[in-house]
Amino acid sequence: MERLKSLIPNDLKHAIGESTTEKLALTCSSLLHFLRPLPLFHQVIEELTGSEMALCRKSQKAALDLKLEGNRCFSKGEFHQALSFYSQALRQLPMSFDDIDVKLGATLYVNRAAAMHKLGLFEECLRDCNRAIGLLPSYVKAWYRRGKVNASLRNYVASVSDLEVALSMESSTSGKSIIQEELKMVTGKHDGTNGARIPNNSDTEKELTSLADSHPVVLQCVSTPAKGKGMASPKDIPPASLLHTEEPLAAVVMKSCRETHCHFCFNEVPADVLFCSSCTIPIYCSQKCQEQAGGEQFCWNRAFCPAQNNFSPDLAKHITDVTSANYTKNIENDKHFEHIPEHRHECGGTNWPAVFPPDIVLAGRVVANSMEKRRLAGKISVPMENFDFAHHYDKIPPDSKLEFHMYAIVLSFCLQTYYSMDFPCTESTVSQLVLLICQIKVNSMAIIHIKSTDEAEKFKKGQKLSAVNNVLSSIEQVRVGQAIYLTGSLFNHSCQPNVHAYFLSRTLFLRSTEFVPAWSPLELSYGPQVGQMDLLERQKSLEEQYYFTCQCLSCSELNLSDLVINAFRCPKRNCLGAVVETAYQKPQHENFVQLSAKSHVCRLSLRDSVSDKEIQKVAHKLLEKSGAFSHIGPAYCLSCGSRIDLDSAIATSNNALLSIKRLKDSIILNDGVGISNALHLLDLLKSVRHPYSKLVAQAEDYIAEAFVKIGNLEPATKHCNASIKILEKLYHAKHIVVGHELIKLATIQLHLGDGTGATDSIKQVEVIFSLHYGPDVNKIFPYIGILKEDAVSIASRLSV
Repeated sequence: MERLKSLIPNDLKHAIGESTTEKLALTCSSLLHFLRPLPLFHQVIEELTGSEMALCRKSQKAALDLKLEGNRCFSKGEFHQALSFYSQALRQLPMSFDDIDVKLGATLYVNRAAAMHKLGLFEECLRDCNRAIGLLPSYVKAWYRRGKVNASLRNYVASVSDLEVALSMESSTSGKSIIQEELKMVTGKHDGTNGARIPNNSDTEKELTSLADSHPVVLQCVSTPAKGKGMASPKDIPPASLLHTEEPLAAVVMKSCRETHCHFCFNEVPADVLFCSSCTIPIYCSQKCQEQAGGEQFCWNRAFCPAQNNFSPDLAKHITDVTSANYTKNIENDKHFEHIPEHRHECGGTNWPAVFPPDIVLAGRVVANSMEKRRLAGKISVPMENFDFAHHYDKIPPDSKLEFHMYAIVLSFCLQTYYSMDFPCTESTVSQLVLLICQIKVNSMAIIHIKSTDEAEKFKKGQKLSAVNNVLSSIEQVRVGQAIYLTGSLFNHSCQPNVHAYFLSRTLFLRSTEFVPAWSPLELSYGPQVGQMDLLERQKSLEEQYYFTCQCLSCSELNLSDLVINAFRCPKRNCLGAVVETAYQKPQHENFVQLSAKSHVCRLSLRDSVSDKEIQKVAHKLLEKSGAFSHIGPAYCLSCGSRIDLDSAIATSNNALLSIKRLKDSIILNDGVGISNALHLLDLLKSVRHPYSKLVAQAEDYIAEAFVKIGNLEPATKHCNASIKILEKLYHAKHIVVGHELIKLATIQLHLGDGTGATDSIKQVEVIFSLHYGPDVNKIFPYIGILKEDAVSIASRLSV
């Protein structure tokens, strides 16, 4: 792309950079006319779409080589490595109906099943056995392995039947002897019952369905002069109400998660990961996701007939049950399945889905969705529909306009390789694609999942200190995907939102976090929030990413968090005033102040600030009613007017925080010297930073983690509490960020044996999480339930 961009004449670049929505068709036509004759342009298109040059092509030879590597590792007892090689082999093996080598596919599934069996991954092993049998029902090793893993799962009835099928199919004397020995062992354990039922995808779907409230909230799209379209309700909305759930119009996995998360549902993939049948790009967690994404079913072999192979009636029924179970389930799924396959147009040996940024791939998927819907409706004469999303094209920087023009043209040619002349590369389709890319930039949502950890299992096994360390370091949100939602995109932004957005799989859930009066705006956060950033940082972030200036209540009125989040301490003893790096002006006899920094000037109302006791303490001079005050510059206290050496304070603060982080991460903590130095640095930081500064909260958190690392949990509790108190000032007491910190605190208290303290902390967590995730919070975060059980148990023992 950069090579092509360098060839574009400067006058055309300038015209594109200065273009408006009205001139878009003209600039698209000019760029298209310039690029079409260029040999380099056609070379780029060939590199992106040509199957001969595609890096994602399947290769049976590569699959065989990887299988041999897997066998070598397995024979040496390197089962993790063997598992990896077998999975890579399955990724390379052509699996479409026309190209599949059934015997090799079944062998790879059984080999991977054997490696997983050795690693104790019994459920994953069973699924791979079923896939091998689905491909090749007469494969003895698949039935034998299935019998062994069913025995490991204590499914003894199924295990005996599997092994009897394997025995009936085995032709060699030595093979029969091995199976008979296994049968004897299993029969000795056989008590006529099966063990625990193996969970499947439908269980998760039932759980997700249970999250929906029985009385949905009535929503209405409204329009306001300040924000345009938005969402509201004609009725009052109680806290924690489920407002809306929605599947995406289109979604795409982030590049950073391509090898770890399912490309359809965005959950982490299990060990028995599945792959696209025709290319090596996507990975999937289940056959259902694989089929929904690609629109092609797994290659089930339905030609095998047990009745023709001299099996007893019982064994014939067992074979039929096993071989038809998954196929029948897929048929039932298809009856209710209306999803348009979103990967199909990208498949077949093309590079562009792996090369383009996620938002460009997402634009392609939106087009594909529209094309398929219109094709089904018999309206293919119009290749693209116009979406009623904001695009802010006129506000986009010149460099971005040129980039969007380039991607729109190249994407149109890539789509044409699949849709042929149903998708013509004209200035009309290109200009629509430019606007679509802008709309995705402005309206798409990041799909966020909580990083999965194994703390719950560690608590069950008594590995509590390890679990504490993981909680302190691993509670984080991971951006796994990017998606666009038709209704979800209508909710406006607020830096103090009253709506919480979260995702289960790829489904968007929106829930109220406070009481919302009828017709009040329902607003979520696009990212920046009060407590996370100060006013100027939020404005800059929203302007750069979404091309609008935020006018929410928090950006229009003076608030405590913005005053103190990055503030320094007043040098005057007992003064809680904030010293900031920006300037404030207050016109005489007016009820507002102006915040000025570089190119930004923000006007902030004082209407509700005068009665706020905390603001009175930190910024008394801004609230004075006399006409004397007109300006407070950087480095001056907003309460008493005292001045500090701002450059020195900044240097001291930065050095102290950086040193604390380094000490926390270093081994020197183990000898106790490091922790002493860290505490000294914390005191130094607190001597220059305001007591409510976010950097002080961050430092307290670092110190808490440091104490956990050396096993000294009482001071860890103290510093964790100190961090939470500051965060409650910056956000509010029921903010989700405070909830995550309380989980850390409860974990430390629990390991200390403080059941009462842990119980109190967990109660606060449940209140906060229920506001954001509803009454089924323990289904989404089972770790909280385990913490609660342990806390109650410890508290009960202590009371006795």
